[in-house]
Amino acid sequence: MPDRGFQRLDRVNMNIIVNVKRSLIAAMLLVMLAPPSIAAPRHSKSTTDRDAAIAEKWIAAWNSHSPEKMLVAFTSDVFYEDVAFSEVSHGSAELRKFAASEFEGVPDLELKLLRANIHGGHGTIEWIFSGTDKGVFNTGKKFSVRGVSVIDVRDGKISRSVDFYDSGTIMRQVGVLPTPPTEAK
Repeated sequence: MPDRGFQRLDRVNMNIIVNVKRSLIAAMLLVMLAPPSIAAPRHSKSTTDRDAAIAEKWIAAWNSHSPEKMLVAFTSDVFYEDVAFSEVSHGSAELRKFAASEFEGVPDLELKLLRANIHGGHGTIEWIFSGTDKGVFNTGKKFSVRGVSVIDVRDGKISRSVDFYDSGTIMRQVGVLPTPPTEAK
């Protein structure tokens, strides 16, 4: 018959070994998880938050219907291009003039943010542009079109923005172009 003292000592040794293993695992997890929390202070915004803020600022700038309020989202040396209508603006003064013409031509202009993807100072903002044509084609009709802006960001402001959307869609919706016939199924 084995000695009970040795059995008790073996159980104590086994418990010590298990507790040491648990402590080592906990220490390893702490070491692996601690650096990210140390590296990123609680008060700082993540890159995704900053990117979303830039896109939301761009949308709010257009939806403000104010050229002056719009300019705060852009650098003073901004390059802004509306590819669909071949409009190019260099700097704040030209962008102010372009924005004023857009607000006059589409007084109820509205942009809705669909998605933004901005990394390393470059990215895209996907949106829906809608409103009533009052001064572009002078039809008084409503339109809505999807588009995307390819942007460059410097110091939290947009330094380059190139807008892409289908002007033909707008023209068909306001009656300037005929609607293409739909094929019978």
